[in-house]
Amino acid sequence: MGEKPLSANKPVLAPPTNFSELTGWDLLEDLPVAVYTCNKEGYITSYNKAAVKLWGKTPEANKDKWYVNWAMFNADGVPLASDETPTGRVLKYGKPVKQQEILIKRPDGSISYILSNPKPRFNEHGELTGAANTLIDITEQKNAESKQGMLASIIESSEDAIVSKNLNGIITSWNQAAQRLFGYTEDEIIGKHITILIPEDRYDEEELIISKIRANERIEHFETIRKTKSGEEIQISLTISPIRNKADKVIGASKIIRDIGRQKKSEEKLQQYAERLEILNSIGKVISAELDIQGILQKVTDSTTQLCGAQFGAFFHNQVNEQGESYMLFTLSGAPREAFEKFGMPRNTEVFHPTFSGEGTVRVDDITKDPRYGKNAPHFGKPKGHLPVVSYLAVPVRAKSGEVIGGLFFGHEQPGRFTNEHEQLVLAVAAQAAVALDNAKLYEDIKQLNEKKDEFIGLASHELKTPVTSLKGYLQIIARNLSPDDKNKVLANRALEQVGKLTTLISDLLDVTKIQTGKLPFTYASFDAIKLLNDLREILQQTGPSHQLILNLPAGELIVHADSQRIEQVIINLVTNAVKYSPKADKVIIEAVVTDNKLRVSVQDFGIGIQPDQQERVFSRFYRVENLASHMSGLGIGLYICQEIVNRHQGRLWVESIYGEGSTFYFEIPINTNDLYDA
Repeated sequence: MGEKPLSANKPVLAPPTNFSELTGWDLLEDLPVAVYTCNKEGYITSYNKAAVKLWGKTPEANKDKWYVNWAMFNADGVPLASDETPTGRVLKYGKPVKQQEILIKRPDGSISYILSNPKPRFNEHGELTGAANTLIDITEQKNAESKQGMLASIIESSEDAIVSKNLNGIITSWNQAAQRLFGYTEDEIIGKHITILIPEDRYDEEELIISKIRANERIEHFETIRKTKSGEEIQISLTISPIRNKADKVIGASKIIRDIGRQKKSEEKLQQYAERLEILNSIGKVISAELDIQGILQKVTDSTTQLCGAQFGAFFHNQVNEQGESYMLFTLSGAPREAFEKFGMPRNTEVFHPTFSGEGTVRVDDITKDPRYGKNAPHFGKPKGHLPVVSYLAVPVRAKSGEVIGGLFFGHEQPGRFTNEHEQLVLAVAAQAAVALDNAKLYEDIKQLNEKKDEFIGLASHELKTPVTSLKGYLQIIARNLSPDDKNKVLANRALEQVGKLTTLISDLLDVTKIQTGKLPFTYASFDAIKLLNDLREILQQTGPSHQLILNLPAGELIVHADSQRIEQVIINLVTNAVKYSPKADKVIIEAVVTDNKLRVSVQDFGIGIQPDQQERVFSRFYRVENLASHMSGLGIGLYICQEIVNRHQGRLWVESIYGEGSTFYFEIPINTNDLYDA
């Protein structure tokens, strides 16, 4: 049975209008908890200061009801009529209500969570005269609970491992990402010491962390090594924050742990690739500048030893003695020359014969186990004290005539260190070494050496582009033959997109090589820059529909004398970057203006921006903005190429950026360049 309303016809005694008139209630006036009374019709008869603060106004006695000007809702947000509220129910049924949570909304839009505790008031005849209520504002508590719940949800769903510990190093919390990274379940790890995750040789890191946390000192983000349940050591980045109690006392630490193993491997591969390009480039520079054959071959030997990761490298000249057996050491890398001079020169053994006879490259994971090894007296293998060669790589160096003029030899004390990639790199460099040895007059042959390098670049371009072009053609045929509803249609189109990216990457890499050799081609002619920008906008809008490309251009034509294809290359690169680095934005603004007889083009995005200390370095070769390498694709050569193009036009390229708000890239070139580029 439901509650029955009390009769509304019983007489009611009028209570006093404020608490100061209530005997024994004087202390309620200054209580921090809102207290009020009302008569049985609900009109306020008395109240304290806290009630006035909660209402947001001073009520008029016998005119304002207990809810004053509020809109009221239950805990689930459902609106409440006045007789459904806690006080309304007390006045209706004459029974107290304990700790009911309601929401109130004031006319100014502010909302508070309230615990209401109304009780009925009766006269000496047992007749209901009204109600008294205490209202406890629990808004801060509810907000704190909401934040705590949200924080717990974020921690649990985070892709990064989040672990907390007390000041004694005992693990107190462990999220799902931590379980995936380290292999321990929450039940297995909670209560264990944090050193269970730390290699023994890094225990001092934990001692330093705990000491700094205890001393309330800042701990900078750093990269380190940790170990999993299986004992595997992994590379991680570590961010540490103190945990404080309500008294602001440090009671522990929270760690955000990110697995950066893949990122580091990618960085190492990219760095290795960049270093190899630098080495190849440096070899070309030495050959172009050095007039001494010994110096050139020493550089070749040092560089190829570094390229293939060998411990030892040497070049032996194919100078056969009267018996047709020995060769002459020309250069050595990774070991003192005395290491060879105390032994006899290598002879025409089964191991060396394939190299000096020109049969081909020899690459063996463990030369000591090769059937050709150890067949000749008096040593039947390496002489005592010889360099500890296990991995073995030997590449013949041929003259133009085809004659083998020497060989590059590499060794490492560990097995299986040389790959086909190393072999191809050494073969490429060996071709340049052959040119140096084949020409007695080095200065006269510098041009020829450069031609060989250009020939190599052209060959590389052809070899890279031909299979990619064929692949693109095959994919286009497949895509055309698939019906629109075929799910493979999407895969084929995506594959075509990736082939397009690969083609652009190949072109950029070749441009970088040409820039380094000073042979990046330019063709200057007059064209309408406004038409170029309009045409590019249409093309780029089709390929990048995620962002609206907005053009702000001057009216009419704007004739510029420059290389239109290279300027187009700059604009495409800047717009593509703007779209890539503003994934949460929906527009890019492209603007062109004329100032001081110069064309200035700007590309503005509203993305992640660039920190001030990195803005100058973004134009460096292979440089990528920090914290983005594991999130964005690319090699960091696009802006480097753009800067070279703009510089060749006697212009300048720069960036203005606010970190977190976006970037604007500008380039500026003279409108009339006839006088500069008549040649």
